[in-house]
Amino acid sequence: MSTNIGADAPCLLTTALGTEDEAETLASALVEARLAGCVQLTQVRSFYRWEGELRREPEWVLMVKTRMGRLAEAQAFIRERHSYATPEILVLPVAGGLPDYLQWLVDSTTPVSGQ
Repeated sequence: MSTNIGADAPCLLTTALGTEDEAETLASALVEARLAGCVQLTQVRSFYRWEGELRREPEWVLMVKTRMGRLAEAQAFIRERHSYATPEILVLPVAGGLPDYLQWLVDSTTPVSGQ
C-alpha cells in the first residue's frame, strides 16, 4: 500500500462513450499521449435523465489509470475528443497499490524527452 500524494499520486478517471469504436479510439489515444498507463473498457447499460427524459442506453466505460500530475491534461484531452455535450469525467483517488505497479504507472505517464 502507498500513501503517495502529489503529482505522482495514482488516480482512476472514468468516462463513457456511446460506441465501442469511439471508446477504443479514445483509449488508444490516451495511452499513446502518455496521459494514461492503461485504459480498460467495459460495456454497460446506463440509466439516466437527460433533457427531462429518462434514457436507457448502452455505453462503453473507460477506466483510465493515470496520476494526479497528468489529470488536468487528460481531462482536457477527453473533452476535446468526446462526442457528448456533457461527458462524464469522474476522478477517483487511489489509496494505494503494488509499489511496482504504481512506479510503472508513473513511468508510463511521463512524457518522453522531445515530445
